[in-house]
Amino acid sequence: MHIARTFVFIFYISIQILSAQAPAENYPADPASEEQAGVPKGEVLKFTFEQSKIFPGTWREYWVYVPAQYKPDKPACVYVNQDGIQWKAPVVFDNLIHKGEMPVTIGVFVMHGKVKAANAGDANDRFNRSFEYDGLGDAYARFILEEILPEVEKQKTTDGRQIRLSKNGNDRAIGGSSSGAVCAFTAAWERPDAFTRAYSAIGTYVGLRGADRYHTLVRKYEPKPIRIFLQDGANDLNIYAGDWWMANQTMLRALTFAGYEVKHQWGEGGHNGKQGTALFPEAMRYLWKDWPKPVRAGISQNQMLGAIPIPGQDWELASEKPKVKYQKQKIAKEIPGNDSIIAYNGDVYVASLDGGEKSSTIYLIKPNGEKLVVDKGLHFASGVALTPDQILLYATESASHWVWAYQIQADGTLKHKQKFGWLHVRDNDENAWADGLTCDRDGRIYVATRSGIQVLDQTGRVNAILPTPNGAMSNMAFGGKDFDTIYVTANEKIYRRKLNVRGANGWDVPNKPEAPKL
Repeated sequence: MHIARTFVFIFYISIQILSAQAPAENYPADPASEEQAGVPKGEVLKFTFEQSKIFPGTWREYWVYVPAQYKPDKPACVYVNQDGIQWKAPVVFDNLIHKGEMPVTIGVFVMHGKVKAANAGDANDRFNRSFEYDGLGDAYARFILEEILPEVEKQKTTDGRQIRLSKNGNDRAIGGSSSGAVCAFTAAWERPDAFTRAYSAIGTYVGLRGADRYHTLVRKYEPKPIRIFLQDGANDLNIYAGDWWMANQTMLRALTFAGYEVKHQWGEGGHNGKQGTALFPEAMRYLWKDWPKPVRAGISQNQMLGAIPIPGQDWELASEKPKVKYQKQKIAKEIPGNDSIIAYNGDVYVASLDGGEKSSTIYLIKPNGEKLVVDKGLHFASGVALTPDQILLYATESASHWVWAYQIQADGTLKHKQKFGWLHVRDNDENAWADGLTCDRDGRIYVATRSGIQVLDQTGRVNAILPTPNGAMSNMAFGGKDFDTIYVTANEKIYRRKLNVRGANGWDVPNKPEAPKL
């Protein structure tokens, strides 16, 4: 008993010491966070939603703030927040809208979903918060855009005003705290056409469900038109999934490197909403500054993104055709070709599925018609391409995240097969689904994937990602007079984009590019 009392006493003293060492979190109050005399007050309405098809079986509450200045003859700007009402947001909106520091904005404050237990007395509900908030991908953005906001527009204020929301992404902001913060960033990242402004407080950019990859993806993707406000404290969590404080700083450095409009405020606090609440008015002023001037994409310091795209040259729709049945390509008799490339010497390499999806075959067809099997075993081989010097053959494997490399021998056969190019995989996919690929005359490798065009250097590292306007890609090729326009197929449409590079054609005289930078 004496030992137990001693242990409790020591534990109590330790807690007191730790509490004494914890930094005081006294943040100056912004006047916009306090109710002001003479400022019209908006109305807050409460609803529930339980008809989700994107998160089936979930039930949740949500609140809608409608400012006093809102008139239904004009769609209002929108701010969406995860975890319900935070930051004293209705009061802040009242004050900032009254002073003209943000536009007339309807706030939509959404709780995470839960699947109610069949017998609440004997079982817990299934909480969907981490699944909805921490995961990458577009599911939550679609949930807000396709389900919640349409529901909001069915509602009326108590005085009968019909709620109308702007569909313009420049008129929409989204924010949250912790997992709700990374969820807000994900929604803007996935759908910058729908959300161009994001508030992130104590954001969870760590390894809970893959958000620790963001700082890498931000550096590699072509910049998107998003403005971000970041907040975190030096005493935020440092647990099994990562270090929140370091992760937020890493995100800031990535966003700055990639040319984003980003502002940050760091404090000494822990994993709580104290500083986030104090900063919310400042964050709203920053996110809505210069509105309705649109948020523009910045200029990345990524060298490959500086070399490939031409400023002002974006994707154009080249052709839109109805869906047609896919037919295998007949390169030679009895060889169902999935893709092929013709070398300068007349050799033809064909990726074929005649061995089945788990054991594809690569054929070499000589100019005299001789057919040789030069490789077997790739899982769903889809594309083949030659390096500009025609020393290496690359092949994509759709059922993985690899681009394979082979050294071409003097007789055209292949040696030294290797998993060479490493591709990024979207969060909701099991593989990159690499399909067509090609090279430019400087040796870069362009791979059509579900994430867009992943561009690798000669050492097999993805340096840059060019997203396409219509989702996952299936094939691509350089074309145009100077072969400086890349054409891509994406969901039954063909797009083109003029680039600052020239494609390497198999029939070109082989050229030796500069040696890769290691």
